[in-house]
Amino acid sequence: MIVSLAKKGEMNFMETEKHLSLAELEAGIDAVRQSPKDNGVLNMIVRRPRDDEREVVDSGELHPLQGLIGDNWKARGSKSTADGSANINMQLTIMNSRTIALVAQAQERWPLAGNQLYIDMDLSVDNLPPGTQLALGTAIIEVSAQPHTGCWKFSSRFGVDAMKFVNSPEGKQLHLRGINAKVVQAGRIRVDDIVKKI
Repeated sequence: MIVSLAKKGEMNFMETEKHLSLAELEAGIDAVRQSPKDNGVLNMIVRRPRDDEREVVDSGELHPLQGLIGDNWKARGSKSTADGSANINMQLTIMNSRTIALVAQAQERWPLAGNQLYIDMDLSVDNLPPGTQLALGTAIIEVSAQPHTGCWKFSSRFGVDAMKFVNSPEGKQLHLRGINAKVVQAGRIRVDDIVKKI
C-alpha cells in the first residue's frame, strides 16, 4: 500500500503527534548504543515510488544500477552531483531502528523519515566506517562516505529537537540520522533478514 505524504494530509497527521524534547531524546540514547555490532536485523523496507510517497513492503530487490527496485532514487537525481544525476553513493539510506523508534514514537511513523532500510544495528562511524560491506538476504551493500544528515522535512515531521539530536556531535558519531550505502551485489531482501558485516 502506498501512503501519500501530501502537504495537507501530512500536516494533519503530524499535528496529532507530540514531538519529544531534546532531554527526552537524549534519555533514550543508551538503548540506541546497545544496538548489535554485527548480526543486525532488517526491521522495515520502505520504497519511495514518487516524492512524498511511501510504500512499506515485506521484501524487495536490490540492484547495483537501480538501487531498491520500485524506489525513485535514480529518477529523482541528486543535488550533490554536477549534472543532477542520481548519486551512486546515496543509492540507499539506512537508519537505526532504535533511533527511529525513539524519534517517531510509533512504527507507522517510521516511513516519514524518508529512509529505505531500518536496521537494528550499530551504524556508528566506529562500527561501520565507509567501505564496510554488509550482507543482507542475497544482496551485498557498501557503506558510503557521503554523510546523511537531517533536513527541514525531518525537522518538520519529528521536531526541531529531533534535528538537533541527530546532528549533535554524538549524533553524528553514532550516525543517528543514518548512513548512505550503495548496492554492490544484486539480491533479494526481506524483513527480518540478518545483516552481517563481511
